[in-house]
Formats: sequence, C-alpha cells, structure tokens
Amino acid sequence: MAIRTALVGALLLAACSSDPRTSPTIIPTSPTPAGPASNVLVVTYTTGFRHSSIPTAEMTIESLGRASGLFTVTFCRTGDDVRRQLSPAALTSFDAVVFANTTGNLGIPDLRAFLDWIAAGHGFAGMHSASDTYHDEPSYLEVLGNEFLTHGDQATVDAFVENADHPAVSSLGSRLRIFDEIYKFTRSNRASVTMLLSLDRQPADGLPEAGQSADLPLAWAKSHGQGRVFYTALGHREDVWENPLYQQHVLGGIRWILKR
Repeated sequence: MAIRTALVGALLLAACSSDPRTSPTIIPTSPTPAGPASNVLVVTYTTGFRHSSIPTAEMTIESLGRASGLFTVTFCRTGDDVRRQLSPAALTSFDAVVFANTTGNLGIPDLRAFLDWIAAGHGFAGMHSASDTYHDEPSYLEVLGNEFLTHGDQATVDAFVENADHPAVSSLGSRLRIFDEIYKFTRSNRASVTMLLSLDRQPADGLPEAGQSADLPLAWAKSHGQGRVFYTALGHREDVWENPLYQQHVLGGIRWILKR
C-alpha cells in the first residue's frame, strides 16, 4: 500500500508540473503479474534517421519490464540481429515485438511471416518513428495503423485522453501535457483503431496550419487477427522517455498487447 501511495503521488506531481520537460525519472511499478514473465523482443535498428533517445528508450523499456515483473527484454540492434531474431523460427521464442524508434526498411527476412505471426495471437508495439518505418510496405503500415508524413518544430501539446479505461492511458487523467516532436500522419485513422490520445488542433510547431482546428491522432490500439497492436507517436526526446507519465503509457500499452 505504501508503494502504491508513493507512486500515485509521483504521478500527480508529474501531471501538475508546469514544464513536463523537468519531470523526474521514476520507473513506475505495477502489481506483480500472475505467471512467468513474457519474452519481448525490442527492436532499435534503424536504416534512416537515428534518434539520440534510443539508448534511453532501451533502458526505460528494460527497466519497466523488470520493475513490473511483466516481461523480460531481448534487444535487436543490428541488421544481423534483425535477420536472425525476426526470422519465423526465432519468433517462436517471443510473445511480443516492440519497434522503439525504428526507421527505414529493416530487412526482416520474411515480413509477411512476421505480420502473420502477430495475427496468430502475438503482440506488437511501436513508439514514435515506428510509423517512419517500412514506407515501401503497405501491409506493415496497415497493421501499424497509419504512416508518418511530416513534423514541425517540437512543441508543447495538451493531448486528449480517449477510451480512458484502456491500460495505456488509464493513469493519465483527462489530458496529457507534454513537450515533444509531434507527428502528422498521411490519413485520419479514427474509424479503424481505438483512439487513445489525440489533438483537437494543430500544434504550435511553426508550420503554416499551426493553431488551426484539427483531429490529429497521437496514440491508438487495434487488433490484427488474434493479435494486438499498440502505437504511440510520442517518444522523440530523452526526457519524454524519462517522464513517469510516458512510462506508464508505454507500460500499459505493452501490458495490453501481452494480454496480461
């Protein structure tokens, strides 16, 4: 009870901070899950732009798994790792795959087999530039739920929390105020996903449409066959990954795709 009380207090403090960039680094915990920890493959290989936040993302995801007892992590960091660990045979060892700020064509040996593996009942999560990955593969983008188009300057936004009972956003309150690089996507996907975070106007990012009314997706969940997919567009910056509210967002999304 004392641990839970302390966690709630830390989250409230972060939520009320006037500048989310100064949020303390707190790895949130959760009740010890029943059963053994799930096996999660975290892919951070890039063939396009490489985010400086990737090492922080790796440490955060690994710490979330350890602190929650929910999952253990294997990292996939190189092209050789991709060819070896994302092969159909190797995927049988994992319960879920996370694309953490991946970019470009990763060279998965059999992309169709990977997407079929998700559909067979496994989990897939993508953070930030997972939507800037495989622009040349419509089947991947359909499974993910959308495709990155562009972004302006980094900006502070107040994201609306939708479907507040979903574990990826249930701890965030009614809005999430955060400073990050805000993605624009190629299309509206509201009709094909469960929207979790959205904006009702264009961010103040220096682009011509800044401040105009809009319906912009930021995070969503969806099914793919018997599998589950979670995506959040947030996660460009190191301090976003260190923000306890974002950590709860990521942990809840991974918990959901693992069906735990």
